[in-house]
Amino acid sequence: GRNCSLLQEMDVMEKRDENCYCYVQNRTIRLQYLWSTLQVKVNSREKFLFEPISEKSNCRNSETVFEFAVCAVQILWKPETCTETSVSIKQYGEDVCFKIQPFKTEPYTVRVKREMLDGKLLFLFVAGIFLFHFANSLSRSTKFFYLSGIILGVLALLVFVLLTLKRFIPRHSTFWILMSGCCMASLYFIYSFKENMQWLWSEHRTYLLGYFLAVGITSFAICYQHGPLTTELSITLFMWTLQLTAFVLIYCGVTIPQVAYAVIAVSLCSKGLGYPLGAACHIARKMKNHFKSKKLVFKYLTEEEYREQGETETIRALEELRSFCRSPSFPSWIAVSKLRSPHRFADFVLGFPHVSPAETKAYEEKYGIGSSFLEEQLFETRPQSEQDDPANSIHEDEEDEDETHKRISFPYATELL
Repeated sequence: GRNCSLLQEMDVMEKRDENCYCYVQNRTIRLQYLWSTLQVKVNSREKFLFEPISEKSNCRNSETVFEFAVCAVQILWKPETCTETSVSIKQYGEDVCFKIQPFKTEPYTVRVKREMLDGKLLFLFVAGIFLFHFANSLSRSTKFFYLSGIILGVLALLVFVLLTLKRFIPRHSTFWILMSGCCMASLYFIYSFKENMQWLWSEHRTYLLGYFLAVGITSFAICYQHGPLTTELSITLFMWTLQLTAFVLIYCGVTIPQVAYAVIAVSLCSKGLGYPLGAACHIARKMKNHFKSKKLVFKYLTEEEYREQGETETIRALEELRSFCRSPSFPSWIAVSKLRSPHRFADFVLGFPHVSPAETKAYEEKYGIGSSFLEEQLFETRPQSEQDDPANSIHEDEEDEDETHKRISFPYATELL
């Protein structure tokens, strides 16, 4: 309802009297202005009053809770008295109006300049994407827990103090009422700090650094005394808080709200589809390994391994036979009636060797070292017809050696069987 001067890109205005200025947003969406902002700078030699103009209807028509909170903070915001100020206007945000009231007749200059790539917006957007996708691992990190406590203590001191004193508040309803008031007060503090950051750093740098140092050390000490999160419920709540903060950073990091909504929706879908895709890949890998033809690998045993394996398997089989004969289901009377030597069978079941000493001695005399059978295998003479053919003597000697090895190994097999 006021006669305000409309600001355009690349405008430079110089005036002396009180006036209000408005920038009307261009409703045509262009992706090239995704991280673009307009910088409105006001300079003067003398102090002037800078007052943002915000209509109450804008707060009632706010689309999100965050927009309503920002609008409420702007209503509570007091006019600023300074000699230089700047306003950053998003390309597709709300219409921005402000009033300049000089205290003297000194002229002031209003400049409008476009910044195609705002580093602050790009940093907020990338930080939001990173924070959302790594919220699970960051919520379990001890170092990030301490860092989050320091940041919360510096930017939202009242919220940090209320969380520290939560155990002394008996009712949950009282706690949440206090938390709502502390959140609004912290939001107002953050907005005030953002608007006056340049002035505070230039005029009160020592006090600002002292506040950061004192509150940061105190917050770290309280977090260190409390210790990192241990229960799964607290870790899950911390992860959800990080993801919600990531959504706020993504929304504040772009100038087009529709793009922010699309990025948030894609992030949620990618997070939700991660578990089904992982399960599907695991099942596919298992099925592939199940139906994949496996090549048989043959391993040849040495003579020593063959003897050891034969002895081991023989002992195991004999023990299984003894266990079966001792079981109640074994037909003992039928077996005894068919045996030639029931007494020897009973000794075997009770644990005695299955081969008698006489049988062992007879086997050694027949197949042992120096036995007649081994001498016949080693010193067997060849037929006369094989000696008359000298052309194939070398080849036949090799065949005789192979047959000798085979026949020598036969007594060991007989012994095992």
